[in-house]
Parts: sequence; C-alpha cells; structure tokens
Amino acid sequence: MNFLPIDLTKHKAKAIAFRRDSFIVSFGTDDGFGDPDGYIQWLAQNQEKFPDGFVMVEEDEVLIGQLELSIREYKGEEIGYVHLFYLVPEKRGQGIGIKLDEYARKFFGKHQVAEFHLRVAPSNDQALSFYKKLGMKVIGPEFDGKVIRMKGKV
Repeated sequence: MNFLPIDLTKHKAKAIAFRRDSFIVSFGTDDGFGDPDGYIQWLAQNQEKFPDGFVMVEEDEVLIGQLELSIREYKGEEIGYVHLFYLVPEKRGQGIGIKLDEYARKFFGKHQVAEFHLRVAPSNDQALSFYKKLGMKVIGPEFDGKVIRMKGKV
C-alpha cells in the first residue's frame, strides 16, 4: 500500500469522485458537496500547507482511498484534523482502514499534536463503529446534529 501526495493533474477526477461519494455515504446525498472547482481550489491550498497530509491511497497500482489531514486550532489548542478518511466501498470492512489510521497518527505525531478530531454523520454506523474501535471518543454534535465531532489521541 502506498500513500501518494495528491497530484491534481493526475488525481483531480478521482479526488472529486471520492469526496462526493463520502457525502453520499455520510448523508445519503451529495447535496452538501458544493462546487467541484471550489473543492479543488481548497484542496490545492491545503495541500500546499500539508503536502504529506493530502494523499491518495494506492494498492496494486489502483487508487482505493484518500486522506485529507491538517493541523488547526480548536478551543485555543492546536489539534490534528481529519477532513476526509475515505476508502472505496469494496475495500471497507477489511482492516485497511487501520493502515490509514496509522498513517494519520504518524502525520499528527510528526506535527507534535496530542490529539486529532474528525466529524462523522450520526447515521454512518460503520464509520462510527470503526472510529470507536480505534479508541476515538465522541465530543458531541455539531451543525444542529448533522455531524458528531470525535477525538482521538496521537
């Protein structure tokens, strides 16, 4: 398994497709996805700051997932933040997510933060269960209950 920095000349269509699918899995629709060009612009800006945090996941020369990781402030503390933790449907539930989690924790450790956060849809039972198995804890609902913020230790 390889973690490749996102190359927007090669990976643009796949990045959009993966991000859009994450909305469908999380919310049942891609209505909240927004403008693909706006997403690509956001991705390029953040990738410039954290090139090893915005990566495609490759297995046997096939792209099977994507991670979007950064460092941000939350209540006055610097934390790691997972913007996207994505695997294609046929790779979910096979233990591959553990390797993505290991990569993310190494990234956050390198940036010397003690904890990281992510948001998950309350209806995404598979993701909630997975994150809890990784030791993550629920902080609470955000955006009128549309998502749940969770935290994990690095």
